[in-house]
Amino acid sequence: MTIRTTPPRMPDARVRVRDMTVDDCEAVAKVRVRGWQAAYAGLMPQSHLDAMDIAEDARRRRGFFAEGNTVVNVVAERPGLGVIGWACYGPYRENDRRTARGELYAIYVTPEQIGTGAGRALMTEILNRAAADGFPDLVLWVLKENAPARRFYERAGFLPDGAEEPFEVDGVLVPELRYVRALRPPAPAAG
Repeated sequence: MTIRTTPPRMPDARVRVRDMTVDDCEAVAKVRVRGWQAAYAGLMPQSHLDAMDIAEDARRRRGFFAEGNTVVNVVAERPGLGVIGWACYGPYRENDRRTARGELYAIYVTPEQIGTGAGRALMTEILNRAAADGFPDLVLWVLKENAPARRFYERAGFLPDGAEEPFEVDGVLVPELRYVRALRPPAPAAG
């Protein structure tokens, strides 16, 4: 009897992370929508996931760029594939006000790129930039039942701090946990 296994996807060093531009809005919308639909299937109402629209998400993203805000957006790309991931961060939002802490608002890669190093490349870039921006730590919220995401964040040095809040999706409360990671200021350049 022959057992067939699929070899693990090997990390690819050709991931390039760069600043997102307005021209990336459509690609980022595709990453975000497909990321939500893959990551949150079974964790939130399927009707919400099915109703997500790439064109509408891209329109909103272009609006964010037109407003000009303090959010830092980066994309990951591979030769021949284009944009395969997206992440963004900015000041931590607490009770509708911004604080001195940083917050990782989102990090997604296309489902077929999970496990290839694209997420790690995005996370490394976000951690370095947030530290350089002077944030003492980085906070994020993750669905309590999203075990793969929690493992990813824990491998990146984030730990739950005990805070939990419900996130409402189409009338269903989905619990989220807060994770935190301290940031170190970048080392001074050798002179």
